[in-house]
Parts: sequence; C-alpha cells; structure tokens
Amino acid sequence: MERLFADTGYWIALLNPRDELHEKAVAAAREFIPGQIVTSQMVLTEFLNCFGESGARLRQAAARAAAALMESSQVDVYPQTSELFHRSLKRYREMADKNWSLTDCSSFLIMAEEKITGALTHDRHFTQAGFRALLR
Repeated sequence: MERLFADTGYWIALLNPRDELHEKAVAAAREFIPGQIVTSQMVLTEFLNCFGESGARLRQAAARAAAALMESSQVDVYPQTSELFHRSLKRYREMADKNWSLTDCSSFLIMAEEKITGALTHDRHFTQAGFRALLR
C-alpha cells in the first residue's frame, strides 16, 4: 500500500462541490484504505483559514471536517510540534528562491521522513520538491 500525503487543496476540493478539483478529489477518495492518507495539523490550519470568510455555514462545515479528520483512525494527522515548526522555518529560509509556503516546507519534511512520494494535490510546488502531484 502506497501512503499518500493529502495537501490543503485536496481537503478543500472534497468539501467544496464548486471547486474545479472536486470530482478528481472525490474519485481519489473512493480508492483509499484506512491508514493510507497522511496529512498535518498545519495543512488543516490552512484548510480552515481558506473558509474563514466564507460564511457561517461553510465555516462550520470546515470545522466539522477538520475535527473529524483529527479524530479519524482512517487518516494519520501529523502533529504540529515546535521542532517541526523550527525545521520547517529553516527549510523556508533555505529555499528563499522558491515560492513555497511554510506549510509546503513542513509537508515536504513530513513526506521525506515518512518516505511518501505522492501527494493529493494540484500544487506545482510538490513537483518542484521532487514529489508526484496526483491531482494535476
């Protein structure tokens, strides 16, 4: 079983039927088995931030989704630790020539540690970092 990293865009696409990647994300979600998907608290923070100004209904739906993911035995949610934050910040500073976000840097570190090569994302930054972006 290949483990995959789920990026922010994947979770947004699953929740939002109007998202251009919704159909791809839903189709991908049907294929997974428990424990195959890894994400992070930092990704979930970005996910929640995305719906910050979307009105009460969508904010509540996003909050329910994030809480469910944190409690799920189906998805491994990597915790945001002080150590990971500092390592991500170091990578962010080292990669100043890239447009990678701090969350991207954190995701890449997690993927490398967990030996994950594929990401549920459309984000080209993952391919720049040497990973496969599976929603492209």
